[in-house]
Amino acid sequence: QVQLVESGGGLVQAGGSLRLSCAASGRTFSSYAMGWFRQTPGKEREFVAVISRWSGSTDYADSVKGRFTISRDNAKSTAYLQMNSLKPEDTAVYYCAANSATWSNVRRVGWDYWGQGTQVTVSS
Repeated sequence: QVQLVESGGGLVQAGGSLRLSCAASGRTFSSYAMGWFRQTPGKEREFVAVISRWSGSTDYADSVKGRFTISRDNAKSTAYLQMNSLKPEDTAVYYCAANSATWSNVRRVGWDYWGQGTQVTVSS
């Protein structure tokens, strides 16, 4: 089992920045690719970003490319999402997730573990 706890959400003005953290406990953190997703009321959860087990590869949703950066620190068992140039449409509950799949499959299969989410609100 892996437990994931997000933090760092809050209220920010458009154009501002936030850094989300996802602290993991349980099984070996480096065994999992880590991802960030977001969800707004009435909509499906959508993919935001993913990072491979040893940070060699990343992938982003088109809507956040150039503004968001995913990273991880395996020694601290923590993943991060740096969000810059935030827009009101980035408002959502942000979730981190862990995936044991290989990198080639990580966007195709279900995610193994999820956090409880942290609210990000961007005011215009």
